[in-house]
Amino acid sequence: MVPLPPWLRARLPSGERYARIKGLSSRGRLHTVCEEARCPNLGECWSGGTATFMVLGESCSRACRFCSVAALKRSAPPDPEEPAKLAGTIEGLGLSYVVLTTVCRDDLPDQGAAHVAECIRAVKARVPGILIEALVQDFRGERVSLRAVMGAGAEVMAHNVETVERLTPVVRDRRAGYAQSLAVLKAFKEIDSERKTKSSLMLGLGEERAEVESALADLRAAGVDIVTLGQYLRPTKEAKHLPVERFLPPDEFERYGELARGMGFLYVASGPFVRSSYRAGELFLHGLLRSPRAA
Repeated sequence: MVPLPPWLRARLPSGERYARIKGLSSRGRLHTVCEEARCPNLGECWSGGTATFMVLGESCSRACRFCSVAALKRSAPPDPEEPAKLAGTIEGLGLSYVVLTTVCRDDLPDQGAAHVAECIRAVKARVPGILIEALVQDFRGERVSLRAVMGAGAEVMAHNVETVERLTPVVRDRRAGYAQSLAVLKAFKEIDSERKTKSSLMLGLGEERAEVESALADLRAAGVDIVTLGQYLRPTKEAKHLPVERFLPPDEFERYGELARGMGFLYVASGPFVRSSYRAGELFLHGLLRSPRAA
């Protein structure tokens, strides 16, 4: 087992804002990916008033080896009251930027696309002016589902390739695919060329630098505007979860960040604690979305 380096230390979550988010999400029986995925930034983000909500339930139809979310072939039907509960909670928290992510629901006829779209519309209707980032599953590449979600009006459409092409069959569920994920990201731009798109890479799974460079180039070729790079952290010691091959030092993440910025991404976040929704609503991104010319 690779020992945890000194730069990977996170403060325990605390504070009034943290307690408020936890309380409201619990009362509404909502799921935050911050908790489900055991994100190391939970304390920082919640205390700062930012949260990522996971819709479509708390279990996933896929079993990726990096993820701590429970995997079931068939889960309970989506809660028809979830859109209203979600909108009410977000309004109560006074958020101006929210990330909505999903589990995979291959067991549903439309893979949950209509429910996700309804969640986005409900939040938009309840909280005028809010910016929404939709971090979605691949929907098996089906454009009907992609169009349904995009039609709800989220400002950012995100889908994560997660890792480099060579490692994808080991890291992700067999129904996921590197080429399929790139096709989804490309489809976002083909459906709406003005919509901002985003993806993320985990590092430390055994990838080589040339493979990371290739993945970043593939993302740019697919029209991705925003990219995040972060350290993979093993969710548990269970055999189903992949071990960490290497902990990258902060300066190496900075070099990858500079590489990505040099490739023309509009926004890059790269660091050991960075996750796909890390500081998603920070001022630079707000400015980018509200005034594209500022980019």
